[in-house]
Amino acid sequence: MTTPTWRYALTVGVAVLGLFASQGLLPYLDASLHLGTWGNLVTTLTLAGYATGLLFLVPLIDLLPSRPLIVGTLAAQALAAAAAAMSHSAPMFLVASFAIGWTSSAIQMIVPVVASMVPEARRGRVVGDVMSGLMAGILLSRPLASELAGSFGWRCYYTLDALALLATAGWLWVNLADKTSPARATASLGAYRRLISSLVHLVLGEPVLRRRALYQGLLMAAFNAFWTSVALVLTRAPFALGHTALALFMLSGAGGTLVAPLAGRLGDHGHERAATTVFHALVIVALGLAAVAGSGLLGRGLGIGLMAASAILLDVGVVGDQTLGRRAVNLLGAQTRGRVNGLYTGLFFIGSTVGAFAAGPAWFHGGWAWVCGTGAIFAALALGSHLFLSFGAMPGAAAMADHTP
Repeated sequence: MTTPTWRYALTVGVAVLGLFASQGLLPYLDASLHLGTWGNLVTTLTLAGYATGLLFLVPLIDLLPSRPLIVGTLAAQALAAAAAAMSHSAPMFLVASFAIGWTSSAIQMIVPVVASMVPEARRGRVVGDVMSGLMAGILLSRPLASELAGSFGWRCYYTLDALALLATAGWLWVNLADKTSPARATASLGAYRRLISSLVHLVLGEPVLRRRALYQGLLMAAFNAFWTSVALVLTRAPFALGHTALALFMLSGAGGTLVAPLAGRLGDHGHERAATTVFHALVIVALGLAAVAGSGLLGRGLGIGLMAASAILLDVGVVGDQTLGRRAVNLLGAQTRGRVNGLYTGLFFIGSTVGAFAAGPAWFHGGWAWVCGTGAIFAALALGSHLFLSFGAMPGAAAMADHTP
């Protein structure tokens, strides 16, 4: 691969911007479109669209030529963003939100295609580099959308997103090589049905996929419990952060993206098990520090600083584990790489939903301490599962855990 990896990282960073941006736009959207009780549906429908795309659109990467499929999906995402920008009613905007999520699944087409363009010995490094762009896009989307909406209006954000997506699609059309499968299956309805039905067989037949999806699902539950609730803590006494200060705090987690290339290299050098243990432990430590920071015992300045440090550690642990997981699933069969990537993301996406949901009751019954405790339980389950599968409650468990066909 002659094109620098950072450029592909930038493409997935652009493609993911629309997925979580609505969380930073809800006040502006409600004031303009009068969403009312429909406000919570914006992010829900966007993420539901993403899950649908993972299950029913991403598998096409194993059936159709990759370049036109990826470019066409990104162009459709640009149209969906433009439709959102031009929406003048809540129903129209909600439909556009679902379409944005659905077409954002192009991310999980780009990652396996780029991974296939390099030798296996460098695959972990490349996946890590591309993943850093993905996580940067996720972490930057909310504060970026909030600041643009505050300065120029929410329609400006979606307009700029549409233009960036079109530019990205054009660049990929010129630079993305279609090397994932020399012999594609005949594109037909029957072939597509067989492709979708094969997803069940992949889950049942790939222990690496099940194991890594379990770890990341539990960590993403912890991740979303934290990020769903942290604004509630920081906007109240003793912190009382304003709009801009809160947006700046949300950038603190972006430092965690720097670990993705390192995690990929650790996997390439045979340290997957040890690195996974460290990343899981970091998430538990981060949530413990966050509980102390949010208690108010340390005062305003030190409390905010410790909360930012905990956000960085949390993201380091989650991003590091996800990078190792993507490396592992990208070492599975080349003919199923697109489906496996979609399944991996779709399965741990369930954990994301569970964590966001669990944060509500935890906050209501016990405040920030319960939120952090709930997240820590999820992370402890991930660590316990990893130790059990990798280091051996059963003979041969370690061999099964390190199986990378």
